[in-house]
Amino acid sequence: MDLKIAVLPGDGIGPEIIEQAVKTVNAVSRKFGHHPEFNYALTGAAAIDQTGDPYPPETHELCLQSDAVLFGAIGDPRFDNNPKAPVRPEQGLLRMRKQLGLYANIRPVETFPSLLHKSPLRRDLVEGADFVCIRELTGGIYFGEKGRKDNGNTAFDTCTYTREEIVRILKLAYEFAGKRNRRLTVVDKANVLESSRLWREVAQELAPQYPDIETDYMFVDNAAMQIIQWPKKFDVLVTENMFGDILTDEASVITGSLGLLPSASIGIHTSVFEPIHGSYPQAAGKNIANPVATILSAAMMFEYAFNLKEEGQVIRKAVAASLEAGYATVDIAENNPRSTSEVGDWIARRID
Repeated sequence: MDLKIAVLPGDGIGPEIIEQAVKTVNAVSRKFGHHPEFNYALTGAAAIDQTGDPYPPETHELCLQSDAVLFGAIGDPRFDNNPKAPVRPEQGLLRMRKQLGLYANIRPVETFPSLLHKSPLRRDLVEGADFVCIRELTGGIYFGEKGRKDNGNTAFDTCTYTREEIVRILKLAYEFAGKRNRRLTVVDKANVLESSRLWREVAQELAPQYPDIETDYMFVDNAAMQIIQWPKKFDVLVTENMFGDILTDEASVITGSLGLLPSASIGIHTSVFEPIHGSYPQAAGKNIANPVATILSAAMMFEYAFNLKEEGQVIRKAVAASLEAGYATVDIAENNPRSTSEVGDWIARRID
C-alpha cells in the first residue's frame, strides 16, 4: 500500500521524536511491503521564524493532500513568556485543528506491566487500567469569542457549543464504547455551566439509541478525582475541549510518564497523530526525550488512517518489548538510560 504522510516536526523535541517515529514507520513498511512517502512542512515557532505564520498555507495544503499527518509538538518559551506576542505557536495548532476539521481527539490510557512501579499511584490501583478519553477538539472555550475591555483590564473567553458539535462527538464515543466494554461516561459541569447543560441534554436524548451501552454522567471535578482514585472503573470518557485537555494530562500519571501516551485527532479532511506531551524545550537537542508516545501515535496512524491493525499491533509489541528490556529514556530507566535515537533504533530493529 502507498502511504502518503505529511510530517510536521514542530518545535522543541518535536524533530527528535518524529525522527524515531519515521524509523518505525519505515521498519513496519519493510516488513509488510508498504511504500511510505514522507513530505515535511513547517508549523509552530519554527514556522513563525521562517514565514511569520505558525500554520502556513503551504503546510495546510500538504496536510489536505496527505492520507495522514504525523505531528511532533508546538511551543517555545520565547512566546510562553511574552503574553503580548501578536503571533503564537499555539495559534497554528488551533488553526490546523479547525481547518482540517479535527473534531475528535482520541487518547488511550493503558498501563505497561513492566512500568507499574513508575506510576506515583499504588500498583493495585493502576494494574490493568485501560480506558479511552475522547475529547471534542474544535469547539468550546479555546475557539469561542475572546478579548479585552476596560482598557485591557478585563479579559473574557467564551465557551460555545452547538448541538451538532455535541451530537457528532457523542456518536463517535458511543461507537468506541460499543467496540470495548460498553460503558460510556459523559463528563461535564452541568451544575454550573449552560454549555454543559446542553451537553447533558443531548447525551440524555442519544442514550436510548444505544440501549446496550451503559451511560453515566459525571461532573468534571469528580471525574478528576476518580480517574486517580479508581482508574480501572472507566472504559470510555467523552468530554468538551478544555476539560479533555486537562483530564488527559492528569491521566498520564497512571502510566508513569507523559512520554508514553499517544493520540489520534480524527478529522473531516485528514487525521493527525501526535503524542499528548508538549515541546519540552528544556530537552530540545539533547537526545534524551522519550519517543514512545510518538511511536505509538504512528501505531494509531496505521490503525485509524490506513485500517492496518496488524501493523499497529507489531509496533505496540516492539514498544512493550523495549520497556520490558529496560531499554528506555531517562524518564523511565532507573539504570543505564538510553538516548532518544537509541530507543528508536532498538524498536525499529525489533520490528525488522
